Amino acid sequence: MQFRVRDREAIANGELTATFRRWRSPQARIGGRYRLGPIVIEVTAVDQIDPSEISVTDARAAGHDSPAAVLEAIHRNQRKNADPSAPLYRVSFICLGEQPDPRSILAAEAGLDSEELTTITARLAKMDSRARHGPWTRTTLEAISATPGRRAAELAAVQGRETQKFKTDVRKLKALGLTISLEVGYELSPRGRVVLDALQSASSND
Repeated sequence: MQFRVRDREAIANGELTATFRRWRSPQARIGGRYRLGPIVIEVTAVDQIDPSEISVTDARAAGHDSPAAVLEAIHRNQRKNADPSAPLYRVSFICLGEQPDPRSILAAEAGLDSEELTTITARLAKMDSRARHGPWTRTTLEAISATPGRRAAELAAVQGRETQKFKTDVRKLKALGLTISLEVGYELSPRGRVVLDALQSASSND
C-alpha cells in the first residue's frame, strides 16, 4: 500500500490508523506488513464497507474531518482507469515504528563470492524466462547503470515498456538488493554493480 509522504509522520505518531481503498478484491491482508520509508505498519483488519457506513471516527482515523471528505479523497486519488464502482475497503493498521530495511543491508553487500553470484544470476535468468515480454533483467540493470536518476517513465519508454509494469520489475531487482530508489529514478547498489559486471563478463566470454 502506498501513502503520501506527508501522511507518514501522522502514521508514525499513531494519529493515522486507517485508510480507505477501492479494490476489486482486497489488496491487503490481516497481519501483512508494509514498509513506508523507514517505518513499518501491520494490518489489523480489512473490512468491506458501504460508503454510507463510514463514521466520523473512521474518517478521523484516516486523517479526514468527515465521511464526505473520505469519499472526496478516494475519488480524487483514483487512477484514471480505476473502477469507481469497485468495493470499498477500510484497512486498519498499527505502526511498528522504524525498522532497518533488509533490502538496504543487502544492497550494501558487494563482497559476493562465486557461489553467491551464481545463485543471483540463476535467479535473474529464471525471472527472464518467466517474463512474457522476454528477458529484461540485464537490460534494466544496464539502463539504470547508464543513467542513474532518470525517471522511470523515460527508462520504460526507451525499452518500449509500460511505466507501471517497468516499476514492478525494478522492485523485483530491489528485493534482491540490486537497485536503490532515489527521489527521482534509481541507481545500482554496490551489490547491483558487482552482479551487472558478472553478467557482462559472462556474456563477453560466450
